[in-house]
Parts: sequence; C-alpha cells; structure tokens
Amino acid sequence: MLVLAQISDLHLDGTARGTERAERVMGHLRGLGTRVDALLVTGDIADHGTEAEYEEAARVLDAPFPVLHCPGNHDSRGPYRKALLGEPASDDPVNRVHRVGGAAILMCDSSIPGQDEGLLDDTTYAWIEATLDELGGDIPVLLAFHHPPVALHHPLPDRYQLQEPDRLAALLDRHPEITALITGHAHTPAATTFGGRPLLVGPGVTWTLRLPWEGEQIADRAADPGFAFHVLDDAGRLTTHYRTVPA
Repeated sequence: MLVLAQISDLHLDGTARGTERAERVMGHLRGLGTRVDALLVTGDIADHGTEAEYEEAARVLDAPFPVLHCPGNHDSRGPYRKALLGEPASDDPVNRVHRVGGAAILMCDSSIPGQDEGLLDDTTYAWIEATLDELGGDIPVLLAFHHPPVALHHPLPDRYQLQEPDRLAALLDRHPEITALITGHAHTPAATTFGGRPLLVGPGVTWTLRLPWEGEQIADRAADPGFAFHVLDDAGRLTTHYRTVPA
C-alpha cells in the first residue's frame, strides 16, 4: 500500500499569511513522518514566480519524505529551476518521473509561460511517451499536473483548464497502466473522471473556492487549508481522503 499526500496552490508570496498556512499543513504532514511515502505538490507554489518565493518554498517544503512537485500557471520555470531544483535556469518544461514504492509518478508541466491556461506541449507528451515506454507497463502510473482537463462547474477554473483534452484522452487509451490523474489549480477538493480514469483535484492551501451556489464571493480566505491523501493499494485501486488543518 502506498500513501501519497497532496497539497496544491500555496501561492507563497512572502507574506506572513501565506507562509503560516503552508507551514501549518507541512507541520501536520511532518508529524506523520514516514507513514507518508511521498508528498505531491501540484503547482502554483509561488505567487509571482520569483527566486525569493522559491527559496521560501524550499524551506517550507522540507520534509522527512520525498517531496515531488510540478509548476502551475503562477510559477516561472527559470526561477523555479534555479531556486527550488538547484539547476540552471531554463524555460524548458519541468517534467520529472519518480519511483515510489511499486508505482511511478510522473510530475508533468502543464504551464504555458505568461498565460493562465494549461497545456501539455509536444515536448511533454514526447517525454511522457518515452518514460512510459521505459517503465514497460508493468507498474501502476499516476500522472500529476496542475490544470484539470475537464470542467469543474465554476467559471473561474473552467475558464483556464487544460487545453487539447482529447490528446490526453488518446494517451490514456494507449496506456492502461495509468491509474489516475492528480491535479490542482481549482482551489477546491474535487473528484471526477476523465478518459475512464479517476481525476482527483487537490484543495488549495492559500484559499478555498466557493462554488456558485455557495455565495457571490469567489475566495473563502477564512477556510482552513486542505490537503489530500491518495492511497494506492496492492490491487492498483486509488482511494482519496480530503482533510483540513485548523489553526
């Protein structure tokens, strides 16, 4: 059994509020120690994409378990690489594969520099295909990226969802080893399906989205920050639990 935690949309901006909320969640997860096999951070780590924000993220995200992350639309690839990954600055997509237990997790870059919409570009699709070929189809695979590929029934995230979803659906058809998709971006915990797979959307750390029938104000900044547990069992079945961390 594999236990994966997920946080998303920290929007670290150097303010005490943003740091406190992220540290509150990370403190809770650190308290679980090695009972968590890895933490997925699905984008919008920084609010303005500055090196200082990623330096803060590196400190806040330090943990006794592997921390796997990918960019969102608020992130900037050059400073992200330099300050968070310790790599030379580059505008190339930030894609990484991680083996955790008996599974592979592909952290994919769905950001489009300078835009809020999402796209898995040609470079990223080529990398996914090559990585899946190398893995050989013998272990379960999770795809994680920032932008959900389907409407979540709120005009804000639905305006900026993943483009070209049919291309992603075709990839899923070719690769039955892909067990589920894990995304962020929407600032609300959600569960749906895409391409015959579970699609799990992580809650936001910085604020929670109010749905249209919950009131006119979009952002609930008083709601406690949330996170998800994704449990992948030995049969390859994924179960998700959502939690909040009160002050």
